[in-house]
Amino acid sequence: MDLTLIFQAIALGILQGLTEFLPISSSAHLILVPWLLGWNDPVLESLPFDVALHLGTLVAVLWFFRTQWIDLFRAGVASIAERKIGNDTNRRLVWLLVLGSIPGFIVGASLESRVEELFHAPNEALSSGAVLLMAGLIAFFGALLYVADHLAMHVRTTQQLKWLDALLIGLAQAAAIFPGVSRSGATLTAGLFLGLKRADAAKFSFLLSAPLIAGASLKSGWDVFQEFQAGSLTTDGLLLFPVGFAAAAVTGWLAIRFLMNYLQRNSMDVFVFYRLAVAVALVILDTIRFSTFE
Repeated sequence: MDLTLIFQAIALGILQGLTEFLPISSSAHLILVPWLLGWNDPVLESLPFDVALHLGTLVAVLWFFRTQWIDLFRAGVASIAERKIGNDTNRRLVWLLVLGSIPGFIVGASLESRVEELFHAPNEALSSGAVLLMAGLIAFFGALLYVADHLAMHVRTTQQLKWLDALLIGLAQAAAIFPGVSRSGATLTAGLFLGLKRADAAKFSFLLSAPLIAGASLKSGWDVFQEFQAGSLTTDGLLLFPVGFAAAAVTGWLAIRFLMNYLQRNSMDVFVFYRLAVAVALVILDTIRFSTFE
C-alpha cells in the first residue's frame, strides 16, 4: 500500500472528524481540500470510503453521549410502550429529536443526488461555479452565525425547547445538504436564534446529527452492497477504509469535546472569521485558476 494514500486517508478522516462537528462545513472541506491538493485517487473518492468516514463520526457522537443515548433509548421505549410522554425530560427530548430529524431525511432522500451532481459529480473536475457557490454559502451562513451569536439572547436550555423549535432546527439541518452551509453551523445558528445557550445549542445539534448521519450511512451502505452484488466494486485499497474510519472517529470525539467546553466561555467569532477567510481565499484561488487556464 502506497504510504502517500495512507497519509491522505488519515488526513481526510481527520478533516471529516473535525469539520463534521465544528460549524465550518465538512462537505465543503472534503470537496475543496482534495481539489486544492490534487488528490484524485478513486478509492478515496469512492462511496465505501465516504461511508467509512461518516461511520467514524457516528461512532464519535454515540460514544461521547453514550450515557445520554442509553437514557434516551430507555425513555423512548417506555414512551412507546405506555403511549405517553408526560413530564419526563428524556421522553420529550426523544420525540423532539425525531421531529427535528424528519426534514433532513426528506430533503436528503429527494435532493442528495442532484446536489452531488451540481457541486461535485464523480470523476469530474470541480467547476468554477461550484467553488464560487460554496464560497458564497460559507460566507453567508458564517454571517448568519455571527448575527445569531451576537444579537439573540442565550437564556434557554434544551429542557425548554418546544416542538416548533425542534422543527425549525431540523429545517436548518436539512439546508446543510448544500456544501458550504455546515450541518452543525446551521443547527447552531437556528438554536442561537431561538435563544438557546451556546453549549445547549451545541448539545442539541450533536444529538440531532446522529439520526441523520446514521440514515445517510445506511443508505450509502445499501448502495455499496448493491455495487458489490453487481460486481462493480473492487477491493483495492481496503486498508484505507479502517484508517479513515479511525481518524474520523477519534478527531470527531475530540471536536465534540472541544466545542462543548469552548462554548461554555466563548463566542462563535473564531468560526465566523474562519469561514469568511476561507470564502475569500476560495474566490482568490478560483480567480487565479481561471486566469491561468485563460
